[in-house]
Amino acid sequence: MKLSRLRWWQIEEILPIEEDLFGAEKWTAGMFWNELANGHLYLAALDDDGSVLGYGGLAVSPPDEAWINNVAVRRDAQRRGVGRALVAALIDASVRAGAEQTLLEVAADNIPAQALYQSFGFTTIGIRKGYYQPSNTDAWVMRREQ
Repeated sequence: MKLSRLRWWQIEEILPIEEDLFGAEKWTAGMFWNELANGHLYLAALDDDGSVLGYGGLAVSPPDEAWINNVAVRRDAQRRGVGRALVAALIDASVRAGAEQTLLEVAADNIPAQALYQSFGFTTIGIRKGYYQPSNTDAWVMRREQ
């Protein structure tokens, strides 16, 4: 596996992953295009054959914070360290950008993702009630001080 910047032509490849993992709450192609157009860092984890195993994004909000967005790993690639590699690389990019803290939102019922983030030193600092729609699932806001 190798990490590289997500390219516009890979958006079509990640949309089925979004659909599978997030269903009605999936991001659209337009949302990803907007993220790339605004200069946010998106990384793709690529298999040896170049197929996308997972992806994740980082939006830096000067002067002192960065937000991790959309970490997702294809179901058949989960439990292989792909998510861990993506999160580590995004935290590293956050630190290099000068952010004093990295934040993210995670579904309150996504225990595996919460455990992954906690292993990197993220702690829960708040709850956004009904954040994910249409399921009305709460989101935990988590923060990691650099």
